[in-house]
Amino acid sequence: MNIDSIYTGFVIDHIGAGKGMMLYKLLGLAKLECPVAMIMNATSKRMGKKDIIKIDGDIDIDMDVIGYVDPDATVNVIREGKLVEKRDITVPKELKNVLFCKNPRCITSTEQELPHIFRLTDEKKRIYRCIYCDTKANN
Repeated sequence: MNIDSIYTGFVIDHIGAGKGMMLYKLLGLAKLECPVAMIMNATSKRMGKKDIIKIDGDIDIDMDVIGYVDPDATVNVIREGKLVEKRDITVPKELKNVLFCKNPRCITSTEQELPHIFRLTDEKKRIYRCIYCDTKANN
């Protein structure tokens, strides 16, 4: 397998095996015009197997989305072909317009302009609930 190196962009590494595609969708990477490489089930000494996403483009990445999908992931920032920063990810306390409330009685169902906001209610189990109706998010 041959994947070009990145000149300016990001490498999202140490994604739990099988979580890369969810991250790809939630970050909207399919809409990008820059090269994006998805490596699934790569061998890892630390994790056994892992997913990796390489993005060769200077874009904004939502760290909260990465923290929601896999807080153990790391983000390597690449500039001019060199690693300039390594970011650790944390579990976000709040998610805005990442998850969408499934409760048909929630105000977000009728008020289309309202943002969908979910707050972390159980840090150990990583449970998020809608701030408007308290519906639990599907993880």
